[in-house]
Amino acid sequence: MTRFLLWAALAITALDQAQAADAKPMNVLFIAIDDLRADLGCYGVDYAISPNIDRLAKRGMVFRNHFVQVPTCGASRYAMLTGRSPAVTGFTGGNAGFYSGKTALSAETLPGAKSIPELFKRNGYHTVLIGKISHTADGRVYSYNGAGDGRDEVPNAWSEMSTPYGIWKRGWGIFFAYANGIHREDGSGAKDLVNFTVNNDDDLPDGQMAVHAIDRLKHLAGQDKPFFMGLGFFKPHLPFVAPKQDWEELKEANVPPPPYPNKIKSSYWHSSGEFFKYDFPYPKQPLAPENVINARRAYLACVRYIDRQVGRVLEALDETGLSKNTIVVLWSDHGWNLGDSALWAKHTPLERAVRSPLIISVPGMKEAGSSSDALVESLDLFPTIIELTKPQFKKTEHPMDGKSLVQILDNPSAKVRDAALSYWRDGISIRTHFHRLVVTRKNDQISRVELYDRSTQFDPVENKAEAHPEIVEQLKSYLP
Repeated sequence: MTRFLLWAALAITALDQAQAADAKPMNVLFIAIDDLRADLGCYGVDYAISPNIDRLAKRGMVFRNHFVQVPTCGASRYAMLTGRSPAVTGFTGGNAGFYSGKTALSAETLPGAKSIPELFKRNGYHTVLIGKISHTADGRVYSYNGAGDGRDEVPNAWSEMSTPYGIWKRGWGIFFAYANGIHREDGSGAKDLVNFTVNNDDDLPDGQMAVHAIDRLKHLAGQDKPFFMGLGFFKPHLPFVAPKQDWEELKEANVPPPPYPNKIKSSYWHSSGEFFKYDFPYPKQPLAPENVINARRAYLACVRYIDRQVGRVLEALDETGLSKNTIVVLWSDHGWNLGDSALWAKHTPLERAVRSPLIISVPGMKEAGSSSDALVESLDLFPTIIELTKPQFKKTEHPMDGKSLVQILDNPSAKVRDAALSYWRDGISIRTHFHRLVVTRKNDQISRVELYDRSTQFDPVENKAEAHPEIVEQLKSYLP
């Protein structure tokens, strides 16, 4: 009997210990950062300035091979929030998942709790939305020009939707904001790609959202009810707008050029329309090498700004004592091309667009400060958060397509899959540790195959499908 009790004690994981340390249910702070690629110090990028996110990494686990379902914000966030694969829903691009009635967030398609925050709300949590967690900047259905009925984008999910608008007045205003209440969608014609004119963090919406999140955390710390807070920062999404100090810090930084500056022969190369729609402070096309570097620096300046906002919120978590009982997840909806292969922005199933940061921190976790090379997907967040909070949450009443990452949190060498899948329109991207296969498939017919060998390069650009048909066939076995 004594031997059995000893074995049972040893079998308890760090996560079990964390949950046992406090009888209260775990809170969740879910931080989403738009368009953030894995250019962070904790991902080994030494010219990036991200001390606060790096500090979170020391308290959690960095997932080095995290891949989103779709390289665009709406479809990526829909998959993450619902735990459903684009192979099931058909949402492989655009934002229709939140807007298409019975085919999306409806009882007919997804019975019971249809999203992560709805599940928590149904189980007695106070759910708070600040910023962009679904598609719109505040979780309400409006067009870019402000027209719309303002209904909740994710129904029955939030106890409190309290995104601060400030002088920008509405959701898309704070999303595309410049200083002094100006934004891209207000008819003023402001479309500057880069703008570093303000002096203070709180002169821009992301700083104001950090202040508001801190205020709400202080309030929630005094309540008995557990909470789930979704905090969605906007930068480094275009336009590149941040305080002067961030540009000053980066303008002389030794930021390298993209490893492959020239257009590649891929059916998924595009002309970067989202990027070039802005007004540049230098000739747009072709971008001279020094201006490619300037654009990369501007992006990193916005990353530095957002990192500081994350730090302010984490500080408040510590000061209120909430960090002892709050799981923190930091996630981005997709990566971003910074001139890699002459590509800018996302909207391609290639490496830089579908790989994004994921950090999970659990109070008391024994592997704090570690990283994992396991292949993981955004779909895995729903079952992971369920397992980390309350086991009885596992009944969502609809199936989930991801896999819990709890075993990896307890053992960085563990794995949950051999391949990670991403989707872009008719394209399906299959990523293993050594290869990426991209197939174009429509009506079950494959019309195009691209194979990239990652065994010697991080982000290879040469299509080797014809040279290695046996690898192509092997990777096709992962197709849904």
